[in-house]
Amino acid sequence: MSSGETDGQREGSIAHRVPDLGALELLLAVARLGSLGGAARELGITQPAASSRIRSMERQLGVALVDRSPRGSRLTDAGALVTDWARRVVEAAAAFDAGAQALRHRRDSRLRVAASMTIAEYLLPGWLLALRSQRPDTAVSLLAGNSTTVAEQLLSDEADLGFVEGLSVPPGLDSTVIAHDHLIVVTAPTHPWARRRRPVPATELASTPLILREKGSGTRQVLDAALGGLARPLIELSSTTAVKASAVSGAGPAVLSELAVGEELSTRRLVRIPVEGVTLARDLRAVWPTGHRPTGPARELLSLTRG
Repeated sequence: MSSGETDGQREGSIAHRVPDLGALELLLAVARLGSLGGAARELGITQPAASSRIRSMERQLGVALVDRSPRGSRLTDAGALVTDWARRVVEAAAAFDAGAQALRHRRDSRLRVAASMTIAEYLLPGWLLALRSQRPDTAVSLLAGNSTTVAEQLLSDEADLGFVEGLSVPPGLDSTVIAHDHLIVVTAPTHPWARRRRPVPATELASTPLILREKGSGTRQVLDAALGGLARPLIELSSTTAVKASAVSGAGPAVLSELAVGEELSTRRLVRIPVEGVTLARDLRAVWPTGHRPTGPARELLSLTRG
């Protein structure tokens, strides 16, 4: 990195370093069909346009991806590796699109889903993508908030099915456990806790100002109950993403679902801090108004969460 380039500038340039989705879809089609012309026809573009897009992607990445010959097109070794990565990106984009469509169809939806933030951000997009493959004509609206808000939406008939991550089931709701989750303590690598050789005692965690979700969130409820009380928050934020970004910036320690920080831990933007004297486990639940077992699309979505 040059002396005049900041971390933010470097990270913000990823759009210029990574090929667009159209190029990645084209590469996947070439790998599947073994023909650049066939891939172009499948995607509805001309063969010259497809060739130009492959060449542009090769220049962008700095490696040759496709060997072209009169007998067809074959991926290079580097092309095969990039194709595997591309498949994951395209699948993630499809899940993103399913979630975005659910938000767009809020007003005229036939299935209204309310979910607490961790589930909405890290689990629900995949479930909605699977539901769309089974029910392509079902419009889904997504209402995201903390666990308390989810209960309120169900009880006021603003949602058909909910997902929460708190310690208990709110009054007036029935539930089933769909998954298990663990909360973990994380900091930026520059934080003093990242250099400790011994785990942080639960008493010290309880007395340390933390970056926290707002009151009413499942994460906050579990943490407060497990520690028997918390110090005044260092920062209080309304989403998992915001808490995570603050921790990455070095603002202080945070407690987050392990579902939310896999990438940051693998790239060392965050460090997991061992804690002794407390277990921060929780159940993730589907919930619905008592006596009104989910039916139709809600029942199908519920079944998909157990797959």
